[in-house]
Amino acid sequence: QVQLVESGGGSVQTGGSLRLSCAATGYRFSYSTNCMGWFRQTPGKEREGVAVIRIGIGTTTYGDSVKGRFTISQDNAENTVYLEMNSLKLEDTAVYYCAAFYGYGRVCALATYLYDYWGQGTQVTVSS
Repeated sequence: QVQLVESGGGSVQTGGSLRLSCAATGYRFSYSTNCMGWFRQTPGKEREGVAVIRIGIGTTTYGDSVKGRFTISQDNAENTVYLEMNSLKLEDTAVYYCAAFYGYGRVCALATYLYDYWGQGTQVTVSS
């Protein structure tokens, strides 16, 4: 059973930074086709892709709204994916979810339907 556990959320002022962590169990990081990522959601809105990474290769894709501000990275030794968030804005407020799937050659993209495993989410609140 794959489990994804997010941590690192909290409250921060605009312009500040946070680092989110996603610790995975039962998920094999060694497969080069693996894809993991971060999505976010606010009440009444669809879940939005933030950043994804092809595990083992390291290629990344970012949503337009976070390019230049957020960075996704991985630590295979600890089976963990991170999201470094800088220059935070009010509109970044959301519940952030970690997600994963075994790609098997499929595109690693910011589309929720691709992902089979999801964490419970961690709240990020940005205020002025």
